[in-house]
Amino acid sequence: MSPRLTGDESALWRAAIRVLDANWTGTATTPSPGLYPHQWSWDSAFTCIGLARCRPERAERELAALLEAQWADGMVPHIVFNADLVRKGYFPGPELWLSRDRPQAPRPVETSAITQPPLHAFTALRMHAAASDGARSRDFLCWAYPRLVAQHRYLARVRDAGGEGLAAICHPWESGLDNSPTWDRPLAAAQPPPTAYARLAAPRSQPAGVDHERYVWLVTAYRDSGYDEGYLRHEHPFLVEDPLFNTVYLASTHALAEIAALVGADPVPHREDAQRIHTALIRRLWDDEQRCFHPLDLRSGRRIRIATIASLVPLLDPELPAPMARRLADLLLSARFAGAAGYPVPTCDLQASAFDRAAYWRGPTWANTNWLLWAGALQQGFDAIADLLYGGTLRLARQSGFREFFDPFDGSGRGSHDYSWTAALLLDLMAARRMLPEDGPGV
Repeated sequence: MSPRLTGDESALWRAAIRVLDANWTGTATTPSPGLYPHQWSWDSAFTCIGLARCRPERAERELAALLEAQWADGMVPHIVFNADLVRKGYFPGPELWLSRDRPQAPRPVETSAITQPPLHAFTALRMHAAASDGARSRDFLCWAYPRLVAQHRYLARVRDAGGEGLAAICHPWESGLDNSPTWDRPLAAAQPPPTAYARLAAPRSQPAGVDHERYVWLVTAYRDSGYDEGYLRHEHPFLVEDPLFNTVYLASTHALAEIAALVGADPVPHREDAQRIHTALIRRLWDDEQRCFHPLDLRSGRRIRIATIASLVPLLDPELPAPMARRLADLLLSARFAGAAGYPVPTCDLQASAFDRAAYWRGPTWANTNWLLWAGALQQGFDAIADLLYGGTLRLARQSGFREFFDPFDGSGRGSHDYSWTAALLLDLMAARRMLPEDGPGV
């Protein structure tokens, strides 16, 4: 595919569908050919949002494949490994996690033993809203609902280490923003023993700038505890309440309430849960001095005061107080983020010493975080910001193709080519703006 996608919106639509078709394995859509060969939870949630606009049955099949890999305790793993691939062809593969040794893990697939932002109920509701066959879609919601409830119960029961309703992450990989500078301080404080747990050379799939040995050590320490819940809450060296993870958790909890009403269940408990998460998000993670949200490191008891894209994602909260929403909008449009970037929105404060325009989540622009901010801007009634995000994201794809991420200054594509969530979210953006019929042009 040519990296420059010229022509009308129908051509862009068809090009995005070709990417998703090419990356389909039969049960899931790999994030990109070659580099990421398995199913990732975070990626699948975004990909299904786009598939709902063009391949609705496949969207249901992909979300079902992920939920069928759910652990007995309700945890939805962040990777479901493709058994057809050569073992040790990707690191960290099943040989690191050893999920088959755990009685609570699913059979027969192998998975990781940590999770990612729980966007899945939010995704399922958007899939239903886009469905042309309402009866079929409602049947899928009936199947998915108890599994989504179990996912949220796991987060409330196991991950609420702070005791006020937020879910704590135990590894940077759980954040979805793997090597964000947010994690530099808690990682530095987590001192591994002298034994080397990682390979001598970082694998080719490893993002630049990551302290790889500490990442692998965190997994190894959790695994060696038997993935014990008590160890995780009280001893594991990395435990952080993250605003992006918890805003997504909140959005999906609101979605669960709506799904409950559609399938004949009681929405009230989900509404109560959403209120608890909303209250804790503001009380624990809002920084009134810096006028944005910051993660809370539960091991040190201190907020991590570096502004990143996660600081802005709480725009998705439908009950966010208007003064806070305006402050986030001001920050988003300022010279620290979109105001000084040719292609918004960079994933780290441009004025921070940790900003790196080329290093994964330390600066580049990504389609999925743009999409989250676009949805949040619409939620708050910031239509001009939504237009900026919409136009900027389409411009990136037109200029550089469906790349994994983009330089925020010149828009050049970086990372993998033909990245699934970039293609999928372009479909959703175009369909949402009614630039095309919701079923798209003929393909």
